[in-house]
Amino acid sequence: MAPFGTEDRATAAGEPAGPPHGGRRKVARYAVPATVVGVAAATIGIVPALASSGDPDLPAISAQQLIEKIAASDVQQFSGTVRVNTDLGLPDLGGLAGGLGGGAAGGGDGSSADPSAKVTELATGSHTLRVAADGPDRQKVSVLEDAAEYSLIHHGKDVWGYDSKSNEVFHTTADDAGRSAPGKDKPGKDGHGKGERGAENFTGTPKDFAEQALKAAGPTTSVTVDGTAQVAGRDAYKLVIKPKQSGTTVGAISIAVDAGTGVPLKFTLTPKSGGAAVVDVGFTQVSFAKPAASTFDFTPPKGAKVTEGGDRAHQGKGDGPLKGGLPEHLLPTPGGEPGRGPDGLKVIGEGWSAIAAFDTGAKGGVPSGSEVGGDLGGFLDSLGDKVSGKFGKGTVFSTRLVNALITDDGKVYVGAVTKDALVEAADAGK
Repeated sequence: MAPFGTEDRATAAGEPAGPPHGGRRKVARYAVPATVVGVAAATIGIVPALASSGDPDLPAISAQQLIEKIAASDVQQFSGTVRVNTDLGLPDLGGLAGGLGGGAAGGGDGSSADPSAKVTELATGSHTLRVAADGPDRQKVSVLEDAAEYSLIHHGKDVWGYDSKSNEVFHTTADDAGRSAPGKDKPGKDGHGKGERGAENFTGTPKDFAEQALKAAGPTTSVTVDGTAQVAGRDAYKLVIKPKQSGTTVGAISIAVDAGTGVPLKFTLTPKSGGAAVVDVGFTQVSFAKPAASTFDFTPPKGAKVTEGGDRAHQGKGDGPLKGGLPEHLLPTPGGEPGRGPDGLKVIGEGWSAIAAFDTGAKGGVPSGSEVGGDLGGFLDSLGDKVSGKFGKGTVFSTRLVNALITDDGKVYVGAVTKDALVEAADAGK
């Protein structure tokens, strides 16, 4: 089906057609200011996750109406299989994977079942997830591996991680104050969707990613409906989001939205540089029936090593810009407001070209690979480029989507922007 008509483009100019102003307030929770993905947890592309069996013939719909359909969707019960492909352009971590994973290899004081140990594993390559949710208090995500499985289960106040390969269990408790329905951001004090969702509510589905992208709907963004598709056996509309600004590394985002429920079924982010997608997350099979209650039951297997992680509400506390863990705006949310950020973190610019900046207080800059030596030294050299400007000297670490400049006097500039944009921001901040 050909792209829908010109009314879609009214949204791109920030002037949605159709519903009255009051009806748009609910959409603003999702379409305007979780994480550009707390570095990523969230990031992903390449082999199309879902096969298409032709373009279904669906009633025409405007971009604004489709965004409202996503915002109005209140599906809290589902199960299915999700295919995740990630291509950030990172070099092979080799022997570093275990060390960077915080115990992923089972060494040291960490637990291989700790969810944080899985971040580096999901940041590259292809993965199959089995997901299920039944309201705000029950979710389960299982990462299927060769002859093994890792599961993260949220059931009431309990959050369990289980690694079948090592037979290790990680247990912690959910923070009631930060919990909300699956896929929903808890509104901030200003009424916008400032995500306070903990890991226990991240279901690993396209909706988690789509809600971040929808924050970009505004004057810095073009939003259109580009026909239809069939995803995981369901009819869907294709919503396309493109930055209008220069300097960003984001090319386009495509979201396949279920025509019946409004649930995003597939999310694909392609870089401006072209080539394979950076992020491709999509259902290969999905059901919106209530999952069996036993899906969320978990008892540590006999002989398993159990590590207690304590209450999430008390983890990661400290001073400075990283207080409470990775800051929400470490990667600026497209459409966010300039100057907003926690504990000394400053957001420079707006929209897709926004850059987060903070001062680590560390002097001396990033050591070279020869100074560090070993696998870590090689890793640093493969990512880092030495740069200089009015700000002085520093090192830019690059991926296909996110770039970060660390200056020799300890300042950090990071965003989904080009290396030149980072240097210009550092020069302007000097």
